[in-house]
Amino acid sequence: MEIQDINQNQDEDVPIPRIIGLTGGIGSGKTSVARILEDKGFPVYFSDDEAKNIVNKDDELKQKIVALLGKEAYANGTYNRKWVAEKVFSDSDILEQLNHLIHPAVKLDFENWVSKQRSEYVFKETALLFELGLHLECYKSVLVTADDNLRIKRTMDRDGKTYREIEAIMQKQMPEKEKIKLADFIIYNNTDRESLRVATEGFIDELMK
Repeated sequence: MEIQDINQNQDEDVPIPRIIGLTGGIGSGKTSVARILEDKGFPVYFSDDEAKNIVNKDDELKQKIVALLGKEAYANGTYNRKWVAEKVFSDSDILEQLNHLIHPAVKLDFENWVSKQRSEYVFKETALLFELGLHLECYKSVLVTADDNLRIKRTMDRDGKTYREIEAIMQKQMPEKEKIKLADFIIYNNTDRESLRVATEGFIDELMK
């Protein structure tokens, strides 16, 4: 099943795309689903990746982050992700303030991106879809999830972190059962990539009914 590439005839009067929020916790396979969607012809905005770019190129945002966290937030002019992550990990108040600085800049960038799309559906991939209430701005939401032990193993293999380190990160995230209640669609990723592809195609079928 392929979606026709309609990122052409940009001057035509076409409806604003419907935004589908795509999310999943660490090790869930959210990015893998996003890549499958791209292969099917859907535009996908990778919020987490774009945020990494924006914190480095938006001078006004950089000043606000330094004011919140200190000069150490940037090393030689580049966002010091590891240092920032360690600083906000145990301080939910600072983390919330940081998110509220970065989110408006990402939102503006996303809106500009959407305005250039000519697909009926576009996907906004973000880890904090529900935590920041971003699902309320979307037409529908889809959650990619998997069993906790499998998510931990995948992340250990991918990032080289210990079981305890990953478990601590997961405990800081919204519980999966809460996300499941909020999601319009759920993709379970407990087996292999081929099964994930089939499940994603099933989701597409349901979305487009």
